Amino acid sequence: MSFPAYIVTGPRVGLSPYRPADGPEFTARARESRALHAPWLFPPTTQEEYEPYAARLAGGEGRAGFLVRERTTGALAGFVNINNIVLGAFRCGALGYGAFAHAAGRGLLGEALDLVLAHAFAPPEGGGLGLHRLEANVQPGNAASIALVRGRGFRLEGFSPDFLHVAGAWRDHERWAVTADMCATPRPAGPATGSFA
Repeated sequence: MSFPAYIVTGPRVGLSPYRPADGPEFTARARESRALHAPWLFPPTTQEEYEPYAARLAGGEGRAGFLVRERTTGALAGFVNINNIVLGAFRCGALGYGAFAHAAGRGLLGEALDLVLAHAFAPPEGGGLGLHRLEANVQPGNAASIALVRGRGFRLEGFSPDFLHVAGAWRDHERWAVTADMCATPRPAGPATGSFA
């Protein structure tokens, strides 16, 4: 399989757009990762589920999707999506992300999330999305995801009872957020221990 050009790269990972051709690998990795992802998220595990999911993220208004690839092999390591993008005076989006089991715990998703933040906050004339704020809504029991966003400099802004319908029920979520000016401010270094949300 040929790999698409990267949108942006870091030392170990690159971000590429969603493509129909990535469906077999993505869905195989998602099936292998069910135990890691449950009960927090449920990415597509069949080609029939993947195709509309990828199409929405590849060309949909109000969304931007990024596949995370290991640079040495091109293998999919995970994904980071920005959903519900609102421009104008708001310039905000909501993050969704997940590492695949074979890549979890290696810091690859943390590196990818740093790349997404830089791309999201870069001005459009420089190829970025020109956003001001990104939010991550995380179930309180998802310690790995909380560690991941905390490690990227997100601040806890509140608690939302019955916020999202996940796995057949309305779930409480903590609201974490980061703004462009927070990312421009140096923050303490340290690897995130989390790998999915």
